[in-house]
Amino acid sequence: MQFTRLRLAGFKSFVEPTDLLIEPGLTGVVGPNGCGKSNLVEALRWVMGETSARQMRGGEMDDVIFGGTTSRPARNHAEVQLLIDNAARRAPTAFNDASELEVSRRIDRGQGSQYRVNGRESRARDVQMLFADAATGANSPSLVSQGRVAAMINARPFERRAILEDAAGIGGLQARRKEAEQRLTAAETNLARIDDILGTLAKQRDGLEGQAAQAAKYRQLSDAIRAAETVLLAIRWLDAKLGRSKAAEALRAAELKVAESLEKVAELTVLEIELREQLPTLREADAEAAAALHRLHAAQGALDGEAQRLVDQTRALQERLALLARDQEREANLAGDADAALARLTEEAEALAETAALDAERLGETLELLAEQEASLERAEAAVQAATETLATTDARRATLERHLNDLSARRARLSAEQDKLRGDLATIDAELGTLPDAEELEAQLETVLAAEDDARTRLTQAEEAQRRAQEAEAEAARMVQAVAARRARLTAEQAGIAAALAADLPPGVKDPVIDALTVEPGYEAALAAALGDDLQAPARLADNPRGASTFWQQPEGRRLTRPDSLPDGARPLSAYVGGPEALARRLMAVGVVADLETALALWPHLSVGQRLVTPAGDLVRWDGFRAAAGAPSRAALRLERRNHLTRLDDEIAGLEEEEMFAEERQARTAEALARAREAETGARAQVKAAADHAAAMQDSYRRQSALLSAAEAKRNALTTTLDRLTADATALEADQRASEAERAALGSSEPLLAALAEARAEATSQRAQAQTLRSEADRLKRDALTRGARQAQVAREQADWQRRAQNSAAVLADLAARQAAADAEAAELAQAPDDLADRRDALLAQIEAAEAKRRAVGDTLAAADRAASEATRRLKEAEGAAASAREGRIRAEAAQDAAIRDAQAVADRIRERLDCRPDEVVAQAALDPDLAPQAVAQAAHSAASRLEKLSAEREALGPVNLRADQELAEIVAQIETLTAEKDDLTQAIDRLRGAIASINREGRERLLASFQKVNGYFEELFVRLFGGGRAHLQLTESDDPLAAGLEIMASPPGKKLQTLSLLSGGEQALTALSLIFAVFLTNPSPICVLDEVDAPLDDANVDRFCGLLDHIATESGTRFLCVTHHRLTMARMDRLYGVTMAERGVSQLVSVDLSRAEKLRFPPRDGGTPELPGLRG
Repeated sequence: MQFTRLRLAGFKSFVEPTDLLIEPGLTGVVGPNGCGKSNLVEALRWVMGETSARQMRGGEMDDVIFGGTTSRPARNHAEVQLLIDNAARRAPTAFNDASELEVSRRIDRGQGSQYRVNGRESRARDVQMLFADAATGANSPSLVSQGRVAAMINARPFERRAILEDAAGIGGLQARRKEAEQRLTAAETNLARIDDILGTLAKQRDGLEGQAAQAAKYRQLSDAIRAAETVLLAIRWLDAKLGRSKAAEALRAAELKVAESLEKVAELTVLEIELREQLPTLREADAEAAAALHRLHAAQGALDGEAQRLVDQTRALQERLALLARDQEREANLAGDADAALARLTEEAEALAETAALDAERLGETLELLAEQEASLERAEAAVQAATETLATTDARRATLERHLNDLSARRARLSAEQDKLRGDLATIDAELGTLPDAEELEAQLETVLAAEDDARTRLTQAEEAQRRAQEAEAEAARMVQAVAARRARLTAEQAGIAAALAADLPPGVKDPVIDALTVEPGYEAALAAALGDDLQAPARLADNPRGASTFWQQPEGRRLTRPDSLPDGARPLSAYVGGPEALARRLMAVGVVADLETALALWPHLSVGQRLVTPAGDLVRWDGFRAAAGAPSRAALRLERRNHLTRLDDEIAGLEEEEMFAEERQARTAEALARAREAETGARAQVKAAADHAAAMQDSYRRQSALLSAAEAKRNALTTTLDRLTADATALEADQRASEAERAALGSSEPLLAALAEARAEATSQRAQAQTLRSEADRLKRDALTRGARQAQVAREQADWQRRAQNSAAVLADLAARQAAADAEAAELAQAPDDLADRRDALLAQIEAAEAKRRAVGDTLAAADRAASEATRRLKEAEGAAASAREGRIRAEAAQDAAIRDAQAVADRIRERLDCRPDEVVAQAALDPDLAPQAVAQAAHSAASRLEKLSAEREALGPVNLRADQELAEIVAQIETLTAEKDDLTQAIDRLRGAIASINREGRERLLASFQKVNGYFEELFVRLFGGGRAHLQLTESDDPLAAGLEIMASPPGKKLQTLSLLSGGEQALTALSLIFAVFLTNPSPICVLDEVDAPLDDANVDRFCGLLDHIATESGTRFLCVTHHRLTMARMDRLYGVTMAERGVSQLVSVDLSRAEKLRFPPRDGGTPELPGLRG
């Protein structure tokens, strides 16, 4: 693939669409600092997938969009397109169907980037892989900047290892290894977490096993609390109904009191309204009288103000008259000054005109003489310039030849010394090659060690498989133990719950009822309960019951009892199914058991007195005709079923204990087997590690020996090539020295040229002095004319100004005369005004006195009416206060009734919430009389609350109870099984990851060492090319492991000893770093190489060698170079140039540059052929 064109639009300073053609060979980009050259390099890096805004010299990626200038608005998007020639079809499969690829990246402000390949949207990862497969990309070694050269020089050895990794192409391996190490760490962390979780779950399982019995006791107390709460809620409902009735009666009394108070308020309201209706008329009459009096007082004030205004106007008029007199005097003086100034300025203007005519004539004559003298001076200076150029050319050529001859002599001496040194180095290398070991023997030893490592890994795999089988067997045994233990815990909890329920079911004060002494076959519990009923709750002996008990079973105590009558045929005595104390024997024999109710009815006529028939379902037929149908199980039947179930649980728990012992023994055996398997696996893993370490050490030794042999052979070849080249260079230098000496002899002496130059300079000095005198006179006359013209203009302006002032003074005097006449007329009018004001004031005072008398009479009448209305209002407020108190009483009664209703509703809601029934039903359930007296209701509530509190306290004493203990236990057992399986999977994954990391490291070492050999070979060759001799090589330092080793650069420029890069001079460091960079590049060439001002630290000679190297690489590899430079020699060696300008501030433009001017910077060869740099061939 070849890059052919780069297009930018809106990218940084390139606001307009701009195309940069990337053609074969060397393409240069030039321009002043800050014009946007580096933006082209950044655009190329950006379109190839750069993701770091800092690498784009910005704070965020949106900074690559054109930000605007004072004359151009900012853009909202930027786009860069790269055209690629894919005629060779070397692109990835996804893009290889086209002969041309157009890769574009567009960014919209605030929305991120979008990639397209031939118009189809693509992922950034795909675009990055497209360029990575072509050995280039945003971070490729083919993008070289001056900063990268400096970083290479200043880097420490371990930091330079990244160069080898790039050349070896193991970046993907490093990423895979890092990912595998992260996954290994995560897996080990997860394994530790699973172990912690399993320990926690085991503790939780142990705790849950003891919570089931507590849950059964909790449920029993909850049933008793529900019964007590039923009674308490029923009593509260009765109390709430009573409170609601009392509140309704109080509300009716309050409403009657409110009605009486409202009648009195109505009467007083009518009276107040009648009195208030008279007040508006009286107030209106009072207001009219007050308004009339106010108007008269206002008129009196107006007359007083008018008199004061007359006084003020008279005073102001007198002041105006005085001012007018002063203004007339001032304007008369100004008119006289204007006439005098105009006469003076007229005389000065006439004198300036006469002087200007005389100076103009003298200036014309002087300028003619100056023109003739300057022509003579120009001829004299031309003669001086010609003589100077001739002398300078001759001297410069002679000095150039001298420097060239001195340089040739020094170079010949240096070449001779280098040849001697190279011959000595060749002898040393030949001796080293004789001492190195045989490579075939090293390979045989390495194969033996690798085979031993494979055998150890095979044994490790077998041990891991045995451990896995042992883990599965141990986990299965543990699951069986857990399952048996969980089942036993569940049955134990159920057993404890049934026992607790049986103990709680006893009536108060009863101990050892006879029902607990009976054994009943399963299925006949209902028959026994139907036959004996509540008699089963009585104790068997009086001695075991409280003194004075009235119900118990009398024991025979040695007395002989009569047997009951025989049962009818078809009925079997209940004693055949029930075993128990002798006190119940006759009762049980008198009860017959039949299959169903129909059989019992058929046998009923044959029953004797006291006999009865029952069915297994619980039907009862007595001898006297009494019948009881089977219904819900009675308390006695339930108790009998629970006792039978408790017996079955005892048997089942005993069997589970034996099964648990067997499972624990099996778990112990599998645990021992697992321990043995783990020990074997650990030993096998240690053997694998030892074998791997031995193999790695042997591989490192083999690689070091191979590297030494290859380096020695490469060094010998390089020295031989260098020696041949130095011999040819010495021959060329000798021929060049002979030609230069012949040319120096032909130049001759410089004495005649110096004499001609001195004569020409004297003539030019004389002509220059005469021209200077005439020029000074002409300049003086011009300055006088300019000064005189300025004064004439100023005089004209002053004349116009004084004429304007005279005209203004005349106009002002006329205006002042008119204003004087108007002021005199106004003074005459003001003299007559005081007499009229006195007559009007007397008439107004009489009107004010009459209005004040009328106002007093109307005010007295209004005050009497207002007092009567206020008294009526007071009495009305008292009545309204009484009515408000009555209403408040009614509100309190309504609130009490609402509270009673709410209390009743709350009790009803509580009943529905807790008991799920209506309030009337709960009274019936509690067996309470709905018409209980209030005292009885209070006593019953206190008793029920006490019992509820006692039961609640007993339940609270149990503490927190987990009612889901059985379910949670099963869930935890399932979690333990799942986590155990996950632990096994993680252990296997960790082993696989460790093996993968070892394999990646092994492959990385091999590829890195191979790359080191290639880079070192290219580096030695390029170093000799760039320096014209010397020697250099690379070496791995700081570690025996290539993946952790550093890269040290050892260099010996011509005439210097071998030393590290940091000890070289600045230019030598730059050339050495460039040698390494291009060595890496040649190891894995890319279609383009971008060089951003890398020639800045080089002098002219080194720049010429550097450019020759670029020509050689471009020709041999086909790589296209894009060089950003300021150096003239670099520009001259380019195949084409582009110039970046910034004619408009902040906006870059790309223009072509005339290469003919750049070619002039190159020195053409004497024979007219292509120039060839010393020491460079290609």
